[in-house]
Amino acid sequence: MRGRFPAILEDEVVGEQATELYKDARGMLDQLVAEKWITARGVCAIVPANSTGDDIEIYADADRSKVLKTFHTLRQQLDKSSGQPNYALSDFIAPKESGRIDYCGGFTVTAGIGVEARAKAFEAAHDDYNSILLKALADRLAEAFAERMHKEVRDLWGYGKTEHLSNEDLIREKYRGIRPAPGYPACPDHTEKWSLFDLLASTKHTGVALTESLAMMPASSVSGLYFAHPEVKYFAVGKIQRDQVEDYAQRKGMTVPEVEKWLAPNLAYEPKR
Repeated sequence: MRGRFPAILEDEVVGEQATELYKDARGMLDQLVAEKWITARGVCAIVPANSTGDDIEIYADADRSKVLKTFHTLRQQLDKSSGQPNYALSDFIAPKESGRIDYCGGFTVTAGIGVEARAKAFEAAHDDYNSILLKALADRLAEAFAERMHKEVRDLWGYGKTEHLSNEDLIREKYRGIRPAPGYPACPDHTEKWSLFDLLASTKHTGVALTESLAMMPASSVSGLYFAHPEVKYFAVGKIQRDQVEDYAQRKGMTVPEVEKWLAPNLAYEPKR
């Protein structure tokens, strides 16, 4: 059902079905909270960082005595007639050569602990509707957890304490900062999750694990990076050429075919077989 909430509840075509679904979801939400069907867990960190070219170095301390991890970013290569720059996420972290220490953040949250067992119980009772409804609710709760965690981090960072935002403002992301997730348009490479999960010890703290295809389990989980630059915004890397793929593979210590495998949807050319 397409439409914006709450207007969709009054829609001439799907309003009745939307209202019924909303009622069922609110009822299940009340029950899962009262009976503690699921557990939410999360971990986050704000860490010293600097950019080096299109990479972001993460340091053990503000003295930059040790590099803990390096996040690798991709730069837009599309031809912009508007004159706008071709962005990479590293643009929003102070360059190392500036001599100015900067900070980057990371997080992993889940609302999926307990969902699988409960969903299987519904399925065993041939109740697919409630199984699907529970999974959908858990997905929304994970996104809500990510939003709440981001607010806590903005406050911890300092600049978020002056925010006065309504729920509608939050939905429209009218706050400063972004939280791009590996695999999404601004950082389409899922393999960056390895570095993120290692940095945060995400599996230890949250129970969220990565599959061979780098999906997160439980599925109702969200992870990503925090950027606080006043001008940072979401963008799509889009299609990239082989020259960037070769450079990226060298920076990551991977082969070109490996990178082409993970970045297949973003390739502007046909890989050699």
